[in-house]
Amino acid sequence: MFDHNHQVYMAREIVRHYSQLRQLQPAEQTILELLCNEWSNMKMLDIGVGGGRTTQHFSKVVKEYVGIDYAEEMIVACQKRFPSSSQSRGFEVGDARDMRQFQDNSFDFILFSFNGLDTLSHLDRLQALQEVSRVGKSGGYFFFSSHSLQGLEREFKWQNQISFNPLKTYVNMIMFALLRFFNRSISPQQIKHSEHEIIQDESHNFCLKQYYIRPQEQLNQLKTDFDHIRMYSWKSGLEITTQQELSDNSDMWLYYLCKIK
Repeated sequence: MFDHNHQVYMAREIVRHYSQLRQLQPAEQTILELLCNEWSNMKMLDIGVGGGRTTQHFSKVVKEYVGIDYAEEMIVACQKRFPSSSQSRGFEVGDARDMRQFQDNSFDFILFSFNGLDTLSHLDRLQALQEVSRVGKSGGYFFFSSHSLQGLEREFKWQNQISFNPLKTYVNMIMFALLRFFNRSISPQQIKHSEHEIIQDESHNFCLKQYYIRPQEQLNQLKTDFDHIRMYSWKSGLEITTQQELSDNSDMWLYYLCKIK
């Protein structure tokens, strides 16, 4: 899974795609505003920085900024997009599973956006979470997004693809057929009873294999090294504060803001 996804992110057209992205996701904008009084004192690590989509928003407000990505071509793209004109900003090749280039307790805020954590296998994911805890300062923040198996469960039912708009229904059914084709070994019943699954989803024309997890299971994964965990909707950027809101949520991914123990 690691090697497969790594090759996808090394492709020239994929690097070009990420280098052209500019906007923050709604939940990222929420956190940028929520911590507005703390940024100037923070040293930030941006994992899976890609083409620098988040760099332009966060690097100018934090005390020190470091962006890493396991795809060397992405780092080259960032260096071209943001010429090194300040000691407060830098980019380097790095693997979330092994960040030995950083000492313990190095960062106040760690970001892993665009579901970058989901490109890893289950064991690699747990290892990456441990590394984040190690390089992050106690009391510091970890903010990331992850695909929701709860949202995917809805997509695995053909009945949910029907719309009053015939064209939309047609497109939905085509995407549904492709989703089921690329995941032939996975049934709706399996999705319903799983805590997490590896899914070949529509990202980059069904090229990526991605980790989907139920929100409660994600909380369980985090509780060893993180606390004060808050969840945010991908679509609205609003915090999910009640169990009912979480149960009703159909977002394909969610954002999590945690404090490092």
